[in-house]
Amino acid sequence: MPAVKRIAVILSSGLCLLSFSACKPAQPANGPVAMPIVPVSAAKATQESVPTELRVVGTVEASAIVQIKSQISGQLLRVSFTEGQNVAQGDLLFEIDPRPYEEALRQAEANVSRDRAQISQLDATLARDAAQAKYNQSDADRYAELAKAGVVSRSQSDQAKTSADVARESARATQAGIESAKAALDSDLSAVGTAKLNLNYCQIRSPLSGRTGNLLVHAGNLVKANDVPLVVIHRVSPIFVNFNVPEQHLAAVRRLSTNHKLAVRVFAQDDPARGASGTLSVIDNTVDTATGTIHLKATFENTDGVLWPGQFVTSVLTLDTIQGATVVPAEAVQAGQQGQFVYVVGPDSKVAIRVVTAGRAFGKKMVIEKGLAPGDTVVTDGQLRLFPGAQVQLVDPAKLDAGKS
Repeated sequence: MPAVKRIAVILSSGLCLLSFSACKPAQPANGPVAMPIVPVSAAKATQESVPTELRVVGTVEASAIVQIKSQISGQLLRVSFTEGQNVAQGDLLFEIDPRPYEEALRQAEANVSRDRAQISQLDATLARDAAQAKYNQSDADRYAELAKAGVVSRSQSDQAKTSADVARESARATQAGIESAKAALDSDLSAVGTAKLNLNYCQIRSPLSGRTGNLLVHAGNLVKANDVPLVVIHRVSPIFVNFNVPEQHLAAVRRLSTNHKLAVRVFAQDDPARGASGTLSVIDNTVDTATGTIHLKATFENTDGVLWPGQFVTSVLTLDTIQGATVVPAEAVQAGQQGQFVYVVGPDSKVAIRVVTAGRAFGKKMVIEKGLAPGDTVVTDGQLRLFPGAQVQLVDPAKLDAGKS
């Protein structure tokens, strides 16, 4: 490159640098730098009654599970429900072919009629034999007196006595026949009862109100007495929820449950807004040494069918209530090197760090055991831009979220 052109390029660069420097704003020599105002959301610490709660995972269990089996053998003619249907106690579920059992009932009833006829016949025979025995005994007594007087021979008297003995034993035999016929009648009456019961078993009805499961045996199949289940019914109203709590709470649970039923609330894990309320009904009689927990069971009416057997739920056992606790939104509490703290907004709209002792959380709130007083204003959103002494402007949380996005 020629020397003249190189000089021209250098002069042009110098002029640009001078122009750029002239465009920069003048910096104040000693003036203070203005601090930015930070937009934040805030809430006041309140004084509330806070329930002492134990929050654990529980499982839903049907209050009764019944396997429906046939009590007789036969062909399954009809199924009178659909799978998954709610049934009431006494509803017809299945029908087994009743014809063999109707025939058995008729046979048993015919045997009863025969026994009764036989008893009537033996009663008439007994009356005849008793009359004959009475006559023969009188005849024997008369011949005995005549034999003493020498009017008749001894053999005639003995013959009359023998006839009386035969008539008496004949009456006794007839009486024994009557007793035997009555025993046979009792047996046949029992057979009639059994036949009626078996005929009644041809219609299988629900022993409880609940919800049916899958149909395990279909119509047309032969079933046996007390064989495989035909269907399984779960009673879901009322329903149980099983859960475990640490054993250190056992004394409090036992003490409080002696005075009143402890309240238990459960929430579906897939939908926390959907829940149910019940009461603690069972405290297990032993602590699980493997886990250090005690097994509890709560009862829920479940009339709306919110709870389902086998479902996992969040169980909340309420023990007692803390009166006058200082409460703030849970998002106001931050974690720092010195422990948990909050940003407190002063009257001059400047924030200060306040170290606090946080207690238990419930819902979206947290109990502050030490460090705050009811009425203090704490920052709930926007803490990342804050520092002690920062100037803040309180804005609506929705607007703050919109500004972030």
